[in-house]
Amino acid sequence: MKHMTSAVHAPTPPLTLADTGLEMVLCRDILLKTVFRRNLSLASEIADALCILPPVAMELIEICRENGLLETLGIRSANSSTELRYQLTEGGKSRALDALAQSEYFGALPIRMEDFRAQAARQSITDVAITKERLQGSMSHLVLPDGMLDQLGPAVNSGKSVLLYGPPGNGKSSISNGIRDALGDKIFVPRVIEYAGQVISVYDPIVHTETDADAHDPSSLRRAIQHDPRYVLCRRPTVMTGGELTLDMLDLNFNQTSRTYQAPLQLKATGGVFIVDDLGRQQEPPQALINRWIVPMEGGYDILSLQSGQKFMVPFDTLVIFSTNFAPAELFDGAALRRIYYKILIDGPNREDFIKVFLKISQHYKIRPSEEVITHLLTNKYPAVDNNFASYHAPFLIDQMLSICEYEQREREMTVDLVDRAWENLFVKERTIAN
Repeated sequence: MKHMTSAVHAPTPPLTLADTGLEMVLCRDILLKTVFRRNLSLASEIADALCILPPVAMELIEICRENGLLETLGIRSANSSTELRYQLTEGGKSRALDALAQSEYFGALPIRMEDFRAQAARQSITDVAITKERLQGSMSHLVLPDGMLDQLGPAVNSGKSVLLYGPPGNGKSSISNGIRDALGDKIFVPRVIEYAGQVISVYDPIVHTETDADAHDPSSLRRAIQHDPRYVLCRRPTVMTGGELTLDMLDLNFNQTSRTYQAPLQLKATGGVFIVDDLGRQQEPPQALINRWIVPMEGGYDILSLQSGQKFMVPFDTLVIFSTNFAPAELFDGAALRRIYYKILIDGPNREDFIKVFLKISQHYKIRPSEEVITHLLTNKYPAVDNNFASYHAPFLIDQMLSICEYEQREREMTVDLVDRAWENLFVKERTIAN
């Protein structure tokens, strides 16, 4: 059943090492590398660094002690803490260095792929429903044509792919961001996941907006565990790409130096929105990009490959929004277009909507709108360009007028002469430039 800004499905923290489902050797080596790199000595510090409960950390510490990799130093007399201190033995340092040569990763223990799939299903984007009121709220800064929200709402709630197309400068990117803001709830993002003994980093502070203030507070781990600390509580993520998108960005990124994996963009967007802006401006042909997305969008899963060539399945749980200034038929063949479930035209505003945009932007810039200027634009300027209105025109013209006022130390105002000067920068005059 779909839900509004859902109750967060918190993953339960593992109470024992066996509960993690991870190989003991993998966990042990991550502990040794973490202690070595961060120079840790207390069990509580190790638990915090590995993002596990203290009893699980103690299990690992005891395993390391039994194998002669850690030794006890006793209690630090200068510290009021009664915790024992530990340090790596020579054998422990040697093993840590060997493990670092295989992979530089250290820190939080990873989430098993099976557990990640289960958590992704519990907080799936397809289970979220937004209402017209919520969508209106997230789009309140925009002037949209009548009926536009009634097209966008069902498209978002379907969880299927959406294509926004139309002439440039009419708010396709802003609408995409408004859709993201309308979702509004939170999900748990794994710091790292594991498959076949390989660790893949997923959490990315550039993509993910953390909402749990205590997530990095060491005392919070000991004070109260409300969820598995190997996850980070975040807003539903949004990944936005433009002309820089290449097919390589949709594959696992393996760093040859550190021998670590970074999740591809669509995996980081799990549970959220993936926006492909300016479709048609990429180096890759649009048809090649859409072909890469067809199976994931329809099947709800993606196939990735390790350096060894071993392939594995990951969840594909993201609302994909394509945005383009090109006609859809210029970008895709009929089969590809059929697989994009919602195709919504974002056209330029009509005369009435242009006036609304102009007034709203004037209010934003805190400048008094001029009826004389608006009349001049509608009577003298726009007829010369076949009344081709665009949503970006109003902010462009007002910003230009205010820049002139600032430069000439004039009062912030709108006048016919100012808008005429601003208009000169709005369109490029076609002329031949002599060599």
